[in-house]
Amino acid sequence: MKCGLYPGSFDPFTNGHLDIVKRGSKLFDKLYVCIANNPDKKCYFSVEERIEMIKEACKDIPNVEVVSTSGLVVKKARELNCNAIVRGLRAVTDFEYEFQLAAGYEYIDPEIEMIFLMATEGKGFISSSAVKGFHSSGVDISRLVPPVVVDYFNKKK
Repeated sequence: MKCGLYPGSFDPFTNGHLDIVKRGSKLFDKLYVCIANNPDKKCYFSVEERIEMIKEACKDIPNVEVVSTSGLVVKKARELNCNAIVRGLRAVTDFEYEFQLAAGYEYIDPEIEMIFLMATEGKGFISSSAVKGFHSSGVDISRLVPPVVVDYFNKKK
């Protein structure tokens, strides 16, 4: 069975993330969406909230499972018997960061491949930081995130 791991902080989960999940789920028998929890990083949503948001947003994709880790993503991939880590690229600036990350992952576990999926048209500008900034400024974010994420933002008001 081919398994992939799609890690990120997903704070919040966006339509760009959902696009990568949908496309990545077609490449693997099982795709894990992994919330990489850095306890030193201040997140707007808790890990539990993010898990619930992603589960709801991906409920119609049968081979997707949501997990989390506070450790190294590449070690979580190995623990789940994943043969690849999936990452999304929006722009050239993402590539530099992801290239360095891939080199680190390869150093830790050379058996795990990195798969990069380019953002599809109209989704390359969506970032979790932009969504949070737009929302805090009163901008309608409903076209940028799944409906469940809008609901979670509204609960925090």
